[in-house]
Amino acid sequence: MTEAPPGRVALVAVVDGNQRHRRQVAAALLSLYRVNEYQDAGQALPSLRAAPPDVLLVDEHTPPWDGFAFVRAVRQEPAFARTPIIVTARTSDAAFTRAVHQCGADAAMAKPYRRSVLIKTITTLRNRDVERTWNDLPPTQLAALNGTVEAFNTLADTIATGEPVTFSLVTDACRPLVEAIGKKDFKGILAGVKDHDNYSYVHSLRVAALLALFGQAAGLRHEDQLMLASGGLLHDVGKLTVPHEVLNKPGRLDEAEFTVMKSHVTATVGLLRATPGIPVPVITIAGQHHEKLNGQGYPQGLNSTQLDELARMAAIADVFSALTDRRVYKPPMPAETALAIMSGEMKDHLDQHCLALFRTMLLDAVV
Repeated sequence: MTEAPPGRVALVAVVDGNQRHRRQVAAALLSLYRVNEYQDAGQALPSLRAAPPDVLLVDEHTPPWDGFAFVRAVRQEPAFARTPIIVTARTSDAAFTRAVHQCGADAAMAKPYRRSVLIKTITTLRNRDVERTWNDLPPTQLAALNGTVEAFNTLADTIATGEPVTFSLVTDACRPLVEAIGKKDFKGILAGVKDHDNYSYVHSLRVAALLALFGQAAGLRHEDQLMLASGGLLHDVGKLTVPHEVLNKPGRLDEAEFTVMKSHVTATVGLLRATPGIPVPVITIAGQHHEKLNGQGYPQGLNSTQLDELARMAAIADVFSALTDRRVYKPPMPAETALAIMSGEMKDHLDQHCLALFRTMLLDAVV
């Protein structure tokens, strides 16, 4: 049983009679979730009542019953009526799939499966209820959330298969976001992703919104605001190639891990350059948002005389979002605390003129 890190971290319960497999699954999930392990149904059920999980992962071989009988017993408990349940087995035939759905589980996974597939399955199930609440939002906000999450999920799939990014998919998804920001009717969008389980999507959406807001405050044209938002949604897409254990590691990365983390910028730029029709400013946002005025950023070590204006804006939006985001290893930082850090210990990293404009624009926004 693991202790919860600071911040709101989901709890996954793993019920599996095979200790080796159970430990492997728990180890694979610990960079993202709290994990409770149970070796049999008799031990698990009372413990689940005491510590209700956000997701339940059950193997077909769960003594003293089988996994299907255990899931049926769990579903009889009102507290677990909507708990996402995944059943694992060594087969993927039609009979197994049918048994999974008949017992009341939500998803089936055949062993062996990749860690990325397990995490994607958990994330998808975790986000069902969050995304369902979006239906209560005004049409423009709903369109912005549905469009951007669909675009981001599509990006993940296309990158996994080696296909180029479709830029029109991104701009179409960002249009309602820019429209909502133009109407000062976007706070529901940011609130709507607060509990979303896909951190990369949440961070990218927030940066997209902040950059569009930045563009509006700077008096940029609507199409330029749309380009900024699209650049924000795409700025970290290379992180989809970074291992989860590095991307979500609590505490400081070691030198080798930091090298892997920094590679996401080069990966992003490579993906964007391979995509027909990507505007140069979008590539600039992606390639320079980790550069610093003092030349100590990455990947190129550019200094203040070499940095593009858009990159200066993107760096501020990215840092502010990173500080105020909820992560698996930290709670969100208050906006004023983040701004104080950005104007204090980070004053040699960030453009302070742009930061002053950013601070002013936030006076009308709850981020």
